[in-house]
Amino acid sequence: MEIVNWKGIAESLLFAAGDEGLSLKQIAHVLEVEENQAREIMDSLMEDYNTGSRGIMAIELAGTFQLVTKKEFSPYLKKLVESPSAASLSQAALETLAIIAYRQPITRTEIEEIRGVKTERPLHTLSAKALIKEVGRADGTGRAYLYGTTKEFLDYFGLKSIEELPPLPDKISEEEDSLQEEADLFFEKFQELDS
Repeated sequence: MEIVNWKGIAESLLFAAGDEGLSLKQIAHVLEVEENQAREIMDSLMEDYNTGSRGIMAIELAGTFQLVTKKEFSPYLKKLVESPSAASLSQAALETLAIIAYRQPITRTEIEEIRGVKTERPLHTLSAKALIKEVGRADGTGRAYLYGTTKEFLDYFGLKSIEELPPLPDKISEEEDSLQEEADLFFEKFQELDS
């Protein structure tokens, strides 16, 4: 007879659920057990986490179970988030960020038309760093996501609002050098902040 590792399964479910967590009812449904048995599994899992020397713990919050980091390790997590290596962006991400900043709200397809290359990875990187976010859906077929910058973007560049971005010239052909200078200044400032 096969022994089922209920706590291991529940742990993997919580990990996969991320910040949203799972309700007892969801856990019971997936495990195909009664809610009282799911409660016993979760109580045992929480006890294992909370009595051990692990960096994460299982909690029940607002009717959902989730995995979270322990508060005593928050200074180290803060260092990780604020470290220069965690903040550096590739040239592709910088280009994508500049396009979004000046043309928002904008779809991925529109960004790719401007850049001439795929933009999925830079968008993912910028979203993960909370510099951009989905701000709605475009009208029309497929209702593509629209991207815009975040408050974190403004904070990062020391801007009060998006209107404080340096203006782009109206006629690129006549003022190509000026446009290049503006773009260079934008990227230089970003790279200085990264180092």
